[in-house]
Amino acid sequence: MALPTINPTTTKAWEALISHYENIKNVHLKDLFKQNPDRAQTFSTVWNDFYIDYSKNRIDQTTKTLLLDLAKEVKLEDAIQHYFSGSSINETEERAVLHTALRAPSNKNILVADKNVVPEVTAVKEKIKQFTDQVISGSLTGYTGKAFTDIVNIGIGGSDLGPAMITESLEFYKNHLKLHFISNVDGDHVHQNLKNLDPETTLFVVVSKTFSTQETLSNATTARNWFTDKAPKTEVGKHFVAVSSNIPNVTAFGIEEENIFPLWDWVGGRFSLWSAVGLSISLSVGYENFEALLEGAHEMDEHFKTAPFEDNIPVLLGMLSIWYNNFFKAESEAIIPYSQYLHRLPAYLQQGIMESNGKSVDRSGNKINYQTGTIIWGEPGTNAQHAFFQLIHQGTKIIPAEFIGFKKSLFNDQDHQDKLMANFFAQTEALMNGKTEAEVQEELKSKNLSAQKLKQLVPFKIFEGNKPTTTVLIEKLTPKNLGALVSMYEQRIFVQGVVWNIFSYDQWGVELGKQLATKILNEINDTTISEHDSSTKTLLKQYLN
Repeated sequence: MALPTINPTTTKAWEALISHYENIKNVHLKDLFKQNPDRAQTFSTVWNDFYIDYSKNRIDQTTKTLLLDLAKEVKLEDAIQHYFSGSSINETEERAVLHTALRAPSNKNILVADKNVVPEVTAVKEKIKQFTDQVISGSLTGYTGKAFTDIVNIGIGGSDLGPAMITESLEFYKNHLKLHFISNVDGDHVHQNLKNLDPETTLFVVVSKTFSTQETLSNATTARNWFTDKAPKTEVGKHFVAVSSNIPNVTAFGIEEENIFPLWDWVGGRFSLWSAVGLSISLSVGYENFEALLEGAHEMDEHFKTAPFEDNIPVLLGMLSIWYNNFFKAESEAIIPYSQYLHRLPAYLQQGIMESNGKSVDRSGNKINYQTGTIIWGEPGTNAQHAFFQLIHQGTKIIPAEFIGFKKSLFNDQDHQDKLMANFFAQTEALMNGKTEAEVQEELKSKNLSAQKLKQLVPFKIFEGNKPTTTVLIEKLTPKNLGALVSMYEQRIFVQGVVWNIFSYDQWGVELGKQLATKILNEINDTTISEHDSSTKTLLKQYLN
């Protein structure tokens, strides 16, 4: 077995963390800062353009030491070596997990089944570059000789969430091509996207490793029918390209083999934006920016692989998440980017984190008796401050939050940037300190309220504080820094999966619903309902009637 199989709850570090938690669980962050005037320096780390401040977390030096002891005791160091070396760590599917190879330099030697995969990766990158340059320059045209103006990415899951998130995050860097994303099998979604497009100037990128995913093939077929309603069927090959490993299915659809960009079985869907799945990213922002995205991710990979745990960003963040999930019993984490460009990042990370680590069976196939996975959610600040921050500030749940911000804006509007970042810094301070009863009373005294009204209002305006946050402050939103940020979260997923003793890279949980959907679709088409529970049967009757 490539990865160790250690139940974390049986380790000495876990036992020590249980005892330590009892000692620290009621300690207020304000007191921790008073005890250590250098706390901000003690619990922060600098790497390239990143400054990570985790001092506003409910930890002390003992916590950090014990969490890293846990990482070492479950053999995280060995697991990292297996991960990067091409071992089949996705054991239930008998696959390596090597999305990191997609962003490795061409001179690297990374083996899968004793074969160096880097030359193949490099060849696909070159194909992406050539195709991108041809489309952007207008030298590659549609069937009437007109240059392409619109790119439609058809995929679902990682084949949609990754490219959509990246292209929207890098909108500042985009060129003249307009990007559209079709994912949901909802017919209104695909038809809404198609209705204002011109078949003469639209290029479709169909992304499906197996070229058998129901949603993607349904949408691709609808798009092809839309195209052939207005153009000759023989011209489909000039307007459709595919990212897939199933060449027969793709060519049967009408896409020429030269327009197929390959995928490998060691690339999981939710980690595939770095591969040819990122073709729409390259088309949107140009290949140089796509390459910079890969470069940033690779640099974070190298940091994760080589940095000591004490300063290793993915390790530190992963272990903090375990601290809250397994000891404070926090069920969710908020990710709040203070950049409108990153508004799709929380949704992207929902798939990456929840599909990877939402498991209840360990690597030996045993039922797990501790919590795994966290519920991920979030929206951009400052919008989020006017929405769910009420719950984080004054609700009854503990919700660790990660704040992501940039020191420099892209349009250099300093007035807006200063206001944005003032909120960015203020919110983490407010969540930490809160507002005491004495502070509320002092504040209300200046409002000339009656004693009765003052007494009535005080309880509602108290903030307990002691709400944990981590701040990720980055120099500027560039393709390279975005690549590093996404890689940081990917490696954090790996850390958590190793500690929880689960397989992070399969996703059997998505299969059951798909299987039942196929069965029910046949019943809908035949208008014959077979055996179901009374609720499902009644709902089907309502739909068919």
